Amino acid sequence: MSRLSVITNASDCLQLREATFNGAVRDYETRFAVDDAGTFSGYAAVFGEANSFNEIVKPGAFARTLSDHQSRNIRPPMLWSHRTAEVIGVWDSLLEDSKGLAVSGRLVTATTRGKEAHELLKAGALNGLSIGFNVRTQERDAKGFRVLTDIDLAEISLVALPAAGNARITQVRSAADLSALTQAITTAIATLRG
Repeated sequence: MSRLSVITNASDCLQLREATFNGAVRDYETRFAVDDAGTFSGYAAVFGEANSFNEIVKPGAFARTLSDHQSRNIRPPMLWSHRTAEVIGVWDSLLEDSKGLAVSGRLVTATTRGKEAHELLKAGALNGLSIGFNVRTQERDAKGFRVLTDIDLAEISLVALPAAGNARITQVRSAADLSALTQAITTAIATLRG
């Protein structure tokens, strides 16, 4: 049998001490990267969905561009409404999954637009994503839609009205989320201690 006790409970760190039945003591520490700028994730493009330009992105359309970005160790810029002079953050992850182009990024709140975007995301007033791209290869389907089969991804923007209705931010995280996690762990430990 062992006993856990909380040593430190801060918004960015949780330190625990375990005392075992034989008298051994072990300390554990979990640190969280607290980032008031917040991080978010969502889908910049959804496969099989017709957008307002009568285009459909086919699965695999981003494979080449993502590989190119990775081999050059670059990421497309995160822009405010496709404005190249207004970079508002960085993309931490871009990958194709079965649904579309899944992205996660973080805003730079030291910029005016980054701070504004963060506030709008937290309020739920902004949740659209849109891609800027060049088409490498395409085809037409039976309904006349332009099917994009190979895309050169230039940028991804936060927008109010995305061309593809399901290209949306699905989760916004902030330092408050980490503090809540720390509190939940502390409560669980207190409950286990009885």
